[in-house]
Amino acid sequence: MAEDARECWVNCCNLKDEKFLSDDERIAIDKMQDALEPLDDQTTKIRQLITRFESCYHEADKEAVLIINAIGAGRCPAESNERPAQRKKELQNSRDILSAWCQQKSLKSMNLEVNGISADQLVSLLGKRTSLKEWQVQRVVDKITQALDPDMTYCNLALGVGDYGQPVENQLVRHYKDSLDFLQQTKQTIIHDTVNGQKAEISLAMAIDLLMPCHWDFVGSLVAVLKAINGDLHPAKPLTCCSRNIGLSPLCDRLIVISNTLNALWRDAEIPQNADRDIPALLGPQTTAKCWLAASLDKTIRLQLAGSFPLSLI
Repeated sequence: MAEDARECWVNCCNLKDEKFLSDDERIAIDKMQDALEPLDDQTTKIRQLITRFESCYHEADKEAVLIINAIGAGRCPAESNERPAQRKKELQNSRDILSAWCQQKSLKSMNLEVNGISADQLVSLLGKRTSLKEWQVQRVVDKITQALDPDMTYCNLALGVGDYGQPVENQLVRHYKDSLDFLQQTKQTIIHDTVNGQKAEISLAMAIDLLMPCHWDFVGSLVAVLKAINGDLHPAKPLTCCSRNIGLSPLCDRLIVISNTLNALWRDAEIPQNADRDIPALLGPQTTAKCWLAASLDKTIRLQLAGSFPLSLI
């Protein structure tokens, strides 16, 4: 019987997935950890960085190199909660434009745009105003505001877990008790597109829940969600929210190079021709701890890029 998966792999897949539980390589990497126990504080913190790594992050390539630097130095860098300036501006402008639309305020004096999309163009995607649309757009505003204000709580519409995996169904009913009809209509609105080339469905409610502010295609996902609110449920391009359709990310090729290089290093194998030649120098002299951490990051990237996103999220 396969051993239980460790929580440090939670960002890779369902920890109860049989294929993952019986993955010999993952088991071997966990045994590398066992041989190192007890872990020192800095090694533990670096592994936590890997657990927080997401290949769909809009600066995932830079984040991977930051972790590699930490592995080489044997210590975590000072972390900042500040978002990159351009992304922060996109979030602020998106929130301000959509908030103004919800409150029926004039957009003429705002002079705002989101990645080249003017305020008028953005709200034109919503079509004729209705009470349901206002409620749905306000949920999008709440989702974006949570990213800008740590004190703001966003209550999921369909995703059945909270930030730490706790059930939220009762919380959801309480939070939206005065708008359960709107909530139900949002859950029943189904977007039809593809995941990895296969026909797929996702509810509008789930698409709003998975509208991640740190995502590589945040603006594209936002546009798709606003169009869906206006009834366009067959998008021309696959919806890329969260890790859905991650293969479309422009960072995939770079992440594969990083992963392949790490794989060769921790296995002490021949470095591939397309390797990142800077990574060996960043890692420095090989140690057992560095090999384990490099293997963990390599495996995490490969699992995330190969992850099978559910074809139906409704």
